[in-house]
Amino acid sequence: MTTSEMEAANAGGPPGPGPAPQPGPSLVSELVRAGTVGLIAAFVGFSSSFAIVLEGLTRVGASRAEAASGLMALSVAMGACAIFLSLRLKMPISVAWSTPGAALLAGSASVDGGFGAAVGAFLVTAALIVVTGLWKPLGRWVSAIPKPLANAMLAGILLPLCLAPAKAVQEKPALGLAIVAAWAVVGTFKKLYAVPAAVVVAVVLITATTHISAADLGPLWPKPVLVTPDFTAAAVIGIALPLYVVTMASQNIPGIAVLNVNGYEPEPGPLFGWTGAFGLVSAPFGGHAVNLAAITAALCADENAGPDPRKRYRAAAIGGGAYILLGLGAGAAVAFVGAAPPTLIEAVAGLALLGALGNSLVGAVTEPGDREAAVVTLVVTVSGVQFFGVSGAFWGLLAGGALYAAKRRVPSK
Repeated sequence: MTTSEMEAANAGGPPGPGPAPQPGPSLVSELVRAGTVGLIAAFVGFSSSFAIVLEGLTRVGASRAEAASGLMALSVAMGACAIFLSLRLKMPISVAWSTPGAALLAGSASVDGGFGAAVGAFLVTAALIVVTGLWKPLGRWVSAIPKPLANAMLAGILLPLCLAPAKAVQEKPALGLAIVAAWAVVGTFKKLYAVPAAVVVAVVLITATTHISAADLGPLWPKPVLVTPDFTAAAVIGIALPLYVVTMASQNIPGIAVLNVNGYEPEPGPLFGWTGAFGLVSAPFGGHAVNLAAITAALCADENAGPDPRKRYRAAAIGGGAYILLGLGAGAAVAFVGAAPPTLIEAVAGLALLGALGNSLVGAVTEPGDREAAVVTLVVTVSGVQFFGVSGAFWGLLAGGALYAAKRRVPSK
C-alpha cells in the first residue's frame, strides 16, 4: 500500500491521487475580468484613432453632421458585429473600423461629387469585402499583391500624417511637447496605453486653453445622416480600391493571424463576409469600412481576458457593447474636435499612426530585390499626385507594380 493509500485508509476515506482540486474562479469574477478587458479594448481602439476617422471623413467632403453620423455608424456597426460574431462562434471576435483606411482618406483630396461620391466608394469597398468572403479567388488575388508594395503604399499614406506631432511642437511648443511627452512616457511602461494617454492630455490642455461651451458641444446623441451615394469612376478607383486593399492587408488578414496565434481557427471567409455586410449597413450613414480588429484583438483573445479560452468571447462581446455606447457620444466628440486647434488633434492622430508607419516601412524594404519597386510606390503615393481625379495611392501601387513586374520579366545582370 502506498503512503497516500495508507493515509486515506487511516482517515477512513478512499485513496486519492493527490490534493483535492481547487475551485475555479466564480462567474462574477470571470465576468468582471472579461468586462474590464473588453472596456479597455474599446476605449483604446476608439480613443487612439477616432481623430483619424474624423479627419478622413472631413477630407473627402463630409460636413460636421455627416462626420458625426459616420463615426456613430461605424461604432454601432462594429460593436453590433463584434457582439453577433462573438456570441455566435463563441470566440473573441473583435471588430474595428479601418484605421489605415481612415488614414488613406485623410491623405486624399475631396473627389468630384463630394461626400456622396465618397459614400459610393465606401459601399463598393464593403461589397468587395463581402465578395471576398463568399468567393475565394478574390481573396487569393488580394493576397497575391506583393506585400512590399502594399506596405509601401500604406507607408506613403501614413507619412504625411505622422509629421503632424513635429509640426505641433513647432506651432504650439508647450502644448505639443506635453502631448508628445505623455505619449513617450506612458509608452515606455505600457505601449498600448500611450496614445490614450496622449488623448487624455490633449483633451485636458484643449479644455484649459480653448473656450468650448456646452452649446458648442451640442447634443451627445448625433443624428444619423443618410447620404445618397454617387458612384463615380474616380471615387471607385481612387478611394474604393485602395481602401479595400489596405483594409484587407492591414486589418482583416492580421486580425485572422491574431486569432490563430491565440489558438482560435475560425473560417476566414464568413468573418470577412459578415464584417463587409455590417460595412454595407454603415456606409450610407458615412461609415468608411468595418473589419476585424488587429491590435486590440489581442487583448480579448489572450489570457488577459480569462484563463479559459472557451469563455474569452465575453470580453469581445462586452467590448462591442462599449463601442456602441461610445458611438452614441460621437456628436460631442466631433464638436470638441471641431472647436479644438487642428494642430493638436492632428498631432494625436500622427502619434497613433507612428507604429503602423514603422511596420509598413520595415515590410516595404525588407527584401532587397523588391526594394526599388517599393520605394517607387512610396514616393508616388506620398507625392499626392492626381490624374483624372484619382488619388496618389492608386498611382503609387500602379507605378511600383509596373516596375515590380518588369524586374520579374527581365533577369538582372
